[in-house]
This record gives sequence, structure tokens and C-alpha cells, in this order.
Amino acid sequence: MATMESLIGLVNKIQRACTVLGDHGGQGMSLWEALPSVAVVGGQSSGKSSVLESIVGRDFLPRGSGIVTRRPLVLQLHKTESGAEYAEFLHAPKRRFTDFAAVRKEISDETDRITGKTKQISNIPIHLSIYSPNVVNLTLIDLPGLTKVAVEGQSDSIVEDIENMVRSYVEKPNSIILAITPANQDIATSDAIKLAREVDPSGERTFGVLTKLDLMDKGTNATEVLEGRAYRLQHPWVGIVNRSQADINKNVDMIIARRKEREYFETSPDYGHLASRMGSEYLAKLLSQHLELVIRQRIPSIIAMINKTIDELNAELDRIGRPIAADGGAQLYMILELCRAFDRVFKEHLDGGRPGGDRIYGVFDHQLPAALKKLPFDRHLSLKNVQKVVTEADGYQPHLIAPEQGYRRLIDGSITYFKGPAEASVDAVHFVLKELVRKSIAETEELKRFPTLQSDIATAANEALERFREEGRKTVIRLVEMESSYLTVDFFRKLHAEPESKPEKKSEKNANPPGPNNDLYHDHSLRRIGSNVSSYIAMVSDTLKNTIPKAVVYCQVREAKRSLLTNFYAQIGRREKERLSAMLDEDPQLMERRTQIAKRLELYKSARDEIDAVAWK
Repeated sequence: MATMESLIGLVNKIQRACTVLGDHGGQGMSLWEALPSVAVVGGQSSGKSSVLESIVGRDFLPRGSGIVTRRPLVLQLHKTESGAEYAEFLHAPKRRFTDFAAVRKEISDETDRITGKTKQISNIPIHLSIYSPNVVNLTLIDLPGLTKVAVEGQSDSIVEDIENMVRSYVEKPNSIILAITPANQDIATSDAIKLAREVDPSGERTFGVLTKLDLMDKGTNATEVLEGRAYRLQHPWVGIVNRSQADINKNVDMIIARRKEREYFETSPDYGHLASRMGSEYLAKLLSQHLELVIRQRIPSIIAMINKTIDELNAELDRIGRPIAADGGAQLYMILELCRAFDRVFKEHLDGGRPGGDRIYGVFDHQLPAALKKLPFDRHLSLKNVQKVVTEADGYQPHLIAPEQGYRRLIDGSITYFKGPAEASVDAVHFVLKELVRKSIAETEELKRFPTLQSDIATAANEALERFREEGRKTVIRLVEMESSYLTVDFFRKLHAEPESKPEKKSEKNANPPGPNNDLYHDHSLRRIGSNVSSYIAMVSDTLKNTIPKAVVYCQVREAKRSLLTNFYAQIGRREKERLSAMLDEDPQLMERRTQIAKRLELYKSARDEIDAVAWK
């Protein structure tokens, strides 16, 4: 099994790392909160600071009357094998303090930095680490002293504010409560014991400490409390003899103060039988042993919480994207992967996995047929226009049998009208594809962190769609022109084979005057020509209604699925590393967020591995 020092030292190390990364608050329980620590609670002037200094073996805390501790002090003690003692503050990580008088001044200055030179309090903690061969591994939290009345310069709510702050620390299930009570005060009125009883009614987390035993009235002692008869706790009471004010004024060394404390208990007629479990040295060892026990008991739940948090952090990293490699080849690969992710979403829109592709079918099934029906064939094949076209087609030499040139001109003129709906279909599908590109970029989660690459992909895709549109336009126009270039002969042969209905005879009085080809130019013949052309154009319309969608899909939709970003791939393959990096430019806030998540993830993985290694070896 791991030694007590190694296990508690690891917890201290992890807590400090959590603090550096800011992982000690927020919603839910953080790793910092899941690891046990000791909250020091007591009334003002109860001797809290003296107890802490006795445990550390150094005189380093500010002193004075009234409220001195105005911000929580998270004190982490790290036992070293040897070497000089020194201290470090989280807010001054590059500065190492070897003069503990300077540590005291820094605590005061840092307190004033937040609260000002007033008697107000702040719940923003000061984090201090002390490294020494003379300490045990512990994390202690010195809290403002509980008070009953506000003094001049304090807000009316100060009493409640302090209690709420202290309560926020001691009510956490992983907090060990060190309840400090002066021996010359009735234990029944102890603020620390009262609060501890409220948040820890079973007493499992509470250690009672009696200070100022040497200041009790002559003839009185605290044996009933220390022996657990006056107020019983699950853990033994510990008595402390603080340095006297005279010793403090003379700067008596803490080592000497500890020796004098031992001598006091060993020679005391009242406490001699308890001497082995009295004093600040015993208190530090007792807390350290209990801390190690608590840590061992909670290792399974701590590991489970760490694993759960690792999964959450990995999921968050996957959501916002993993870090970008610095290597040019890796960056090119990443860009290609992002493009493929976009391409998959785009194809899903076209193939029906996502909405939008059905709009292309709507162009072919509704828009194109409606446009074909609206073409002005009635006007073009009116009796008057048919006569005009046929007559003009004959020129100076009237036709002999059938007005073939007139037929051809009427058919060519009619077919020309098909170019409008054909081009409109190309444009409509083009705009659908452009909209699907925009939606696909927005819906590709992997791309959201790269606005520059989004813009580049949109530009490249739209340029490709323009090329596909131009090819589609040429193809559908070619289809229309092909209908003009070679007419379907069988259609007219069938017409010629059909018997011609004879017109009603007109009276000689109403007969048209004689003239060349007059019989072929009467209304009945013109109507037949117009009807024949209209039937042929209807046949062509049916053909184009089927072939235009095929051409559009072949030239635009098919190519968009096959090679939307082909040119873009070729371009980025030739780009310099700097240009690739620019394409992967991200939002600075997102980059900072990813960095913090990566650091926390590394912390949690390291914590899990180290706890496993230290706890069970």
C-alpha cells in the first residue's frame, strides 16, 4: 500500500493543479471539491491563526484585533525530503518566498487588493502553498472568524455574510471540519461547534480543538471537554497551547513554542494523562491520518467522478474539434477531411437523407411542365400568323403541293420558345444547389470552428456550380436546337396518309375570287397546317419534358455530387503551409476554450493514473 505521505501529497498536488486551471467551482462537484480538505472554523480571536501557525511551524499569518482573515486562505502543506522552506502564491506563481514575514505581508496586500483597506470580506480565496520538511501533507482552509455583531466600517449583513461563506465550505461532504473553541469560553456557546453540529450532525467530519488552555481561570480546567464528557464527538478533542502575546512580540521561534507546548502538557497536573494526544504536532498527525483514511475510502467514487468527467471533456473536445496540427501535411489532411465531411452532408441533401433535394424534383415535376404550358403557341399558330409565315416562306414562287417551307418555319419558330423553360430549369436547379451548399456548410459540425475555410469552400463550390450551370445551359439549348435540326419525318407521313376532311361548299356568290393557289390558302387549309404544327410541337414538348431533366441532372446534379470540390482539392494541394494555416484560422475564444479543456483533460487523466498507482501499489 502507498504511504500516507505519498497519497496525501498526491491529493495536494492534484488540488493545486485544479486551482491553477480554475477547476474548483461551477456547476456540479469539481475534482478539487471531490478531494478532502480541512476547513478551519472558529469565532474571532478564537486562536485559529495560532493553530495554523503551530501546524505549519512558521509565523506567517496577519494578526490584529477584530476581523483579520477577510478572505478564505487555502493553505496547502507539501512535505519535502529536505532543503529550505519556501512558500508560493497562486496569484504570484513565479515568485518564491523564503522570508515568511514577506508571506504575511503578501497575504495582507492581496486581501486589500480585493477588499480594500476596509473591514469588508470577500469569498475569493487566496491560495498559498508551503513546502517544508517540517510539515505533514495537508490542505487547510482558513476562514473568516464567526462574529455576532457588525462593528463600525462593516455592513449590517456582515454576520450573515461570514456565516454563509463558512457554511459554503463546511457543508461539502468531503470537507473535514476543524472546530476551534477557546477553553475559556463555555463550550455550549461555541459558534464553531454550533455550526459544525448543523452541517455534520453525526460528527463524522468534525474535529474539536480547544485553544488557550493556559489562560483559563485558576482552579478550572477543560478535562471534561477534552475527555469527551461535556460534548462528545466521534473524534477525540485536542488541546492546544498557543504562543503568548509576549512570545509573539519577541518573535519566539515556532520550534521552541512547540517544545514549550509539549512541556506544558507533560507537566500539567490536569492534562498530564492526556499529554500524548495533545498539542499542535499531534493535531497535525491526527488530521493527516484521518485525511489519508478518508481519501482511501473515497478513492472508488473519486475515480468514478474522474472517469465521468474525462468522458464529458472528450465529448466536448469532439464537439468543438481537436487541436490543429502544426505540420503542413497534417493540416492539408485535416482540410481534406473537413471538405469530405461537408461533401457527405451535401450528398445527403441531394439523396434524401436530409431535406432539400426534393426541390430539384419539384423543378422537373411542376415548374418545367407549367412553363411549357404557358408558351404562346396559340398566338404563333393563329390563322393570321400561319398565313403570314406560309406566304412569306413561298416568296415569289408559290408552293406546288404542300407548303413545306412554311411548315419548317412555323416549327422552327415554335421550337425556339422551348429555350426559355429549358434555361429556366437550369437556373432553378442551380439556385437549389447553391442553397444546399449554404445549408450543408452550416450543418457540417466540423466546419463551424473554421469561418475562413467555410468561406473558401462556399466560394469554390459556387464557382463549380457556375461551371455546371453553363454546361447545363449549353446542353439543354443543344437539345432544343437538335429538335429543329432534324424533324421527325414519320410524323408527317402519317398525317399525309390520313384522309383530309372536305370543307363545306360555298355558294358561288360567296366563293373566293379565282387566283393562283387560292384553294390551298383558304381558312380550312391554314387551320390544318396550324393543327399539324401544333401536334408536332406537342410531341416535341413531351420529348423535351423528359430530356431536359435528364440533361440538367447529368450536367449539374451528377457533377455536383461527383466533383463539386475537385478544383478546390487541386488548388489547396499546391498551397504553402502558411496559406493552409490561414484556412484553419479559428475564433480565439474557441481556441482558448479548447486549450483549457485539453489541460483539464490532461489533469484528470494524470490524476486517475497517479491515484491508481499510489493507492494500490
